[in-house]
Amino acid sequence: MDERKSFPNPTDHPPVRRSFPLPTLHELDVPSLVDSWAHRMYYSVGKDEYTATSWDVYKALALSIRDRLMERWFRTQSDYYESDVKRVYYLSLEFLMGRSLLNNILNLGAYTKYSLALEQVGYRLEHLEEYERDAGLGNGGLGRLAACFLESAATIGLPFYGYGIRYEYGIFNQKIVDGQQVEAPDNWLRNGNPWEVARNDALFPVKFFGRIEHYKDEGGLDRIRWVDTQDVYAMAFDTPILGYKNEIVNSLRLWAARSSREFDLSKFNAGDYVRAVEDKNGTENISKVLYPPDDQYAGKELRLKQQYFFSSATLQDVVRRFLKRKGRKWDELPDKVAIQLNDTHPAVAIPELMRVLVDDHRLDWSYAWDLTQAVFGYTNHTVLPEALETWPMDFFSRLLPRHLQIIVEIDRRLREAVRTRYPDDTARVERMAILDDKNQRLKMANLAITGSHAVNGVAKLHTDILRETTFRDFEELFPGRISNKTNGITPRRWLFKANPGLSALISETIGTAWVGDLEQLSELEKFIGDVSLRERWREVKRANKVTMAHWYKRVHGFDLDPDSMFDVQVKRIHEYKRQLLNVLHVILLYLRIRDGWEPSAPRTVMIGGKAAPSYVVAKRIIHLVNVAGKIIAGDPKVAKHLGLFFLPNYGVSCAEKIFPACELSEQISTAGMEASGTGNMKAALNGALTIGTMDGANVEICDAVGIDNMFIFGHTAPEIVDLRNRGASSSEYIKANPELDRVIRELESGVFEKASPGTFRPIAEMLRGNDYYFHCADFNLYVACQERASDGYVDVEQWTRMSILNVARMGRFSSDRTLRQYAEEIWHVKPIHLRSRG
Repeated sequence: MDERKSFPNPTDHPPVRRSFPLPTLHELDVPSLVDSWAHRMYYSVGKDEYTATSWDVYKALALSIRDRLMERWFRTQSDYYESDVKRVYYLSLEFLMGRSLLNNILNLGAYTKYSLALEQVGYRLEHLEEYERDAGLGNGGLGRLAACFLESAATIGLPFYGYGIRYEYGIFNQKIVDGQQVEAPDNWLRNGNPWEVARNDALFPVKFFGRIEHYKDEGGLDRIRWVDTQDVYAMAFDTPILGYKNEIVNSLRLWAARSSREFDLSKFNAGDYVRAVEDKNGTENISKVLYPPDDQYAGKELRLKQQYFFSSATLQDVVRRFLKRKGRKWDELPDKVAIQLNDTHPAVAIPELMRVLVDDHRLDWSYAWDLTQAVFGYTNHTVLPEALETWPMDFFSRLLPRHLQIIVEIDRRLREAVRTRYPDDTARVERMAILDDKNQRLKMANLAITGSHAVNGVAKLHTDILRETTFRDFEELFPGRISNKTNGITPRRWLFKANPGLSALISETIGTAWVGDLEQLSELEKFIGDVSLRERWREVKRANKVTMAHWYKRVHGFDLDPDSMFDVQVKRIHEYKRQLLNVLHVILLYLRIRDGWEPSAPRTVMIGGKAAPSYVVAKRIIHLVNVAGKIIAGDPKVAKHLGLFFLPNYGVSCAEKIFPACELSEQISTAGMEASGTGNMKAALNGALTIGTMDGANVEICDAVGIDNMFIFGHTAPEIVDLRNRGASSSEYIKANPELDRVIRELESGVFEKASPGTFRPIAEMLRGNDYYFHCADFNLYVACQERASDGYVDVEQWTRMSILNVARMGRFSSDRTLRQYAEEIWHVKPIHLRSRG
């Protein structure tokens, strides 16, 4: 008998409601962990003890941990749905995640058990972590902030979804060749990503190009549709994000581009093998690389495609989830959906939601606009004019014709509102307009502010500048729309994980509650007079320095002196961050020591960060760091007192080694130009003392820890504005400071240019000329402050007291606090507690 004949026909019976039982939570005891790992090794990786590599062991371990995360993910998402909670959707072009292995184990509260389980099969947990590659999903502070927010949101129980792009190659691997930055592909997905789950069914079409067609609907009303488009599919990849010891698991959903035309068989059969797949390959470039170069038309087009691609796919997913509940009314949208734009990259989501509501769902314009404004919030991350994103109108219109139409109408209504309020102020109208008619450009920040009910800066000083200068017109038209939400960092990664020695000492002293509530660190102040604590504090710091020195020697081949002061500046290379000011000071120390002066303490200066591939000046600064470091190392008289080293390919995992070892944290940006910064927080949380300007979050750190526990220097933001307004010249500072003049002459003399004459003269010319970032104006103040830091370092007891106070007073800089502020003041979302299940 053919058994197939007895199979029921699926059309014979009406559909029934499926009921899948939620998975049972696996135990976290050692035998269960070993069993889960072995199961994944045999049945997912397909290896045994004779064929498995260390990578295979890591992959099996990651998959077995992901199983436990997915068990909790299903329960979390079920609770969200059954409770019909309001959800937050966080749109960011970057998520700088780092490694996930240890972070997930620590958040499960199972570090010791996993360590024991792996020992049973002959491996060490820390060894296996080295096989995980940093996820290539971000570049700098923007992406790292987004990653901290993901972890904090899960920890405090917010229904929170991150949305971005699954870049195949990320930003780039930075290599140093002959002292210069060379970019290499970051193929971080070469061996796959065991933390993600591919959602082949979560596939959304995204349109480009095409034309606008007017038509009448069934009721005779005029409508518009976007037709004859070139379509791309966005496919979802989900990564579970676990909260700290609370069983809550949220999602990071990343979109990968998939062609709507997989393969042209006719071209293949005709022998045109290349063209048979070129459409597919060209389409999928959208999710290949973060920040493609935009100095050519193709790069510009790809950037805008990326921004619209992930915004459109995300909004389709958001609307799908919103409408999934039967009987849903559009009035409920602001009560169930909050969308946060992390910078202007996803600002195109505002006209996209209008298109979806007006064109696809046929809502009235004014009603759709009220809904759109009610759900969107916008976080600004810069006051630099060149960083406020704009697009050429003709270029935008070609790629997204319907969206330009929508933006034109938004702009018309905005202009009308401004004219009504300020009838005689045409200059104000043009400043606030979204469309810059004179230059034929779209101002995306103006669009983001107009289309959002809430706009925020990321540090108090930054927000004050937005309100009083950059967006003053908007603050006056929409009073109260701009607020401050000072950035924060997750203590789980940046202290608990990165610095186990200091974490253990803190927990031994005040208990473990600080891991979930960073304000508890204030209890450390009670013990600052404890001689034993201070001694052990120094022992932990030196051990971290030794660990970092060993790592640097192993990876880069150079020796670091753990008995010297570790003076660190790690961040994106940019003129306003003033790595050049740091190097100028190092050159001054080099010249002084060569002349016979001896510093009070030896110093190892480390600078790390990537320069944008097309940013010539930033790359020249990297070159100068490496050349100057080599010259210093080659002079025995100087090298015993001073070292200058570049940290190549700076990223999250590198940072986790650097910050625990850092003793002096360089936060020296030109005042008024750094929005916030979070490296300052990470270093201080690990016991480093800050040398810095009153810029970004430095201002609030100073308020928290006290100016006597930092080394503050430089012109303030108002003073910088005054210097600029009166046309202050660098020559007056050079003339008044012979040592500064000597340092610049050293750059001009060719001492640092033997291998490539003329390389650094443009730097000297800039310093003697425009010096837009006021290196010369702040140089003397910086040198004097560095001398105070050197003298302070010699007083080990006082330095240790200051270090402990810095850590004790960092509680307010947890991203948990930041997320609570967003939730209460912008999103109006309440944390949830999972219901207990039998």
